[in-house]
Amino acid sequence: MTSDSPPTVLSVNVGKPKDVAWNGKTVYTGVWKYPVDGPAMVRRLNIEGDGQGDLAGHGGEQRAVLVYQVQSYRHWQRYFGRDDLTYGQFGENLTVDGLLDDEVCIGDRYRIGEAEFEVTQPRVTCYRVGLRMGEPELPALLVSHRRPGFYLRVITEGRVQAGDRIVRTRTGPGALTVAETDALLYLPDRDLGALRRATQIPALSPGWQNSFRDLLDEATGGESTGAEPAWSGFRTLLVTDVIPESTTVSSVHLAAADGAWLPTAKAGQYLTLRLKETGPPATVRNYSISSAPGTGDYRISVKREPHGIASGFLTTRLRPGAVIEAAAPRGDFVLDAGTGPVLLVSAGIGVTPVLSMLHDLAAERSTREVWWIHSARGPREHPLAAEAHALIGSLPHAYEHVFYSGTTGRLTKDKLSDLAVPADAQAYICGPASFMTDTRDALTAMGIDPARIRSELFGALAATNPGLTGQSARTPHQPPGPPGVGPMVTFARSGLSTPFSDSRTNVLELAEACDIQTRWACRTGVCHTCVTPVLSGEVAYSPAPLEPPDDGQTLICCARPTTDLVLDM
Repeated sequence: MTSDSPPTVLSVNVGKPKDVAWNGKTVYTGVWKYPVDGPAMVRRLNIEGDGQGDLAGHGGEQRAVLVYQVQSYRHWQRYFGRDDLTYGQFGENLTVDGLLDDEVCIGDRYRIGEAEFEVTQPRVTCYRVGLRMGEPELPALLVSHRRPGFYLRVITEGRVQAGDRIVRTRTGPGALTVAETDALLYLPDRDLGALRRATQIPALSPGWQNSFRDLLDEATGGESTGAEPAWSGFRTLLVTDVIPESTTVSSVHLAAADGAWLPTAKAGQYLTLRLKETGPPATVRNYSISSAPGTGDYRISVKREPHGIASGFLTTRLRPGAVIEAAAPRGDFVLDAGTGPVLLVSAGIGVTPVLSMLHDLAAERSTREVWWIHSARGPREHPLAAEAHALIGSLPHAYEHVFYSGTTGRLTKDKLSDLAVPADAQAYICGPASFMTDTRDALTAMGIDPARIRSELFGALAATNPGLTGQSARTPHQPPGPPGVGPMVTFARSGLSTPFSDSRTNVLELAEACDIQTRWACRTGVCHTCVTPVLSGEVAYSPAPLEPPDDGQTLICCARPTTDLVLDM
């Protein structure tokens, strides 16, 4: 791309957010922008008369004004064979002649009319620009064609209008262009030197800086969240014992069927079991490992739930000598390797992953300050209590607090505050969703940094559906219409299996039809928001993602199953 004429504003475009019908849903979006006549006042957060529907991804001080170039308009007119494009159609506030993405650098400053601006980041990949254009694949094309456009921060407020000249007043440090920055985040084969430069550009928006730091960390040997599981798919494990732990909880001990040493799980991880005895289709459930890491076998402790198909089988019908199928240990709810205080908070059967952490601390003879706080209905409903108590007793700086709601009363914010836990503790919470939310809020109010609070959730993860309105959580169900005849897709966290139908474009559409909580943003294989662990099975991509996910993961927004598929969602 090149531009020989002096940069100029061709159009100033604004638009207020509105509800738009899309795929049977309603999207609240400000992507519809239209030219204004005469000067428009630019304020710190946007142009007067403008607005954004999703402030998490657009707008704000770092993304106050969006710029797109007429040269890119001409490119897309040729690519799509269209002659109906009008200024503002890509959701931009300033349509300009010049300021090309492969020439403008992060941190460049420009005087336009009375205002001055600073370049902060490329456009965020988002399905809504494809919605506005009627071209669903456009978010991926903006990246692959190196034509994203970019955001400006307002340095000096003032009026701008069509016809204003654009004058560069300062060159950004690092010499990293908008196109290079965009490719650095979304495309493979990243240059480490460019990653380092990106993290040192003060004008780059904080969100992008954090993303680049994470990528640099992974590339230089730091901890990666994409660690491969110990084995692929499901393998057969031998049930060596089933031991009642309370009136409703039993522990199942598992070993390799061939007597080999099982791979060590991290303290806090879980197993996914596939129980063919409860099907068809087979029931798939996640259970935390409750035993010490590194013993060569695994123990899960299962609470029998009323009408629970899997828990009922495991606690009442399973016998030593049986074999069951399990996927490799997974999960990011794991004990950190630091030296500071540790706070383990659990309720009910949520004791299991934090008990494994307590085992790990005891095995290492840790000198860390350890706080164990557990809530249960009463002693009869308190599984593994003696085991936890003995582990606490083996640690030199450990504190134990147990709350029985039937006698001493349930654990509350005030009771937590009275314990005076250290504010610099790394906290781990597991229990019912409401318990985890209340505990997180209480710990935050007590001064613990939210970034130091982790929780384990075995249900579907919280949805990320930018712009959607009127969405209410529903119990997952079979999709409407005739059943599919394709491969069986199992959503392990949601406890649902259903055959894939050729009427669905991808797995994301199937999940949405089943009212399963989903996470996505671009819907074209760019942003990796929808990345999901694959427990077993294979997929094919259409379109192919710009950067493939790590092994053992898939991008559900562009994936179709080619075999029976089990997903951790």
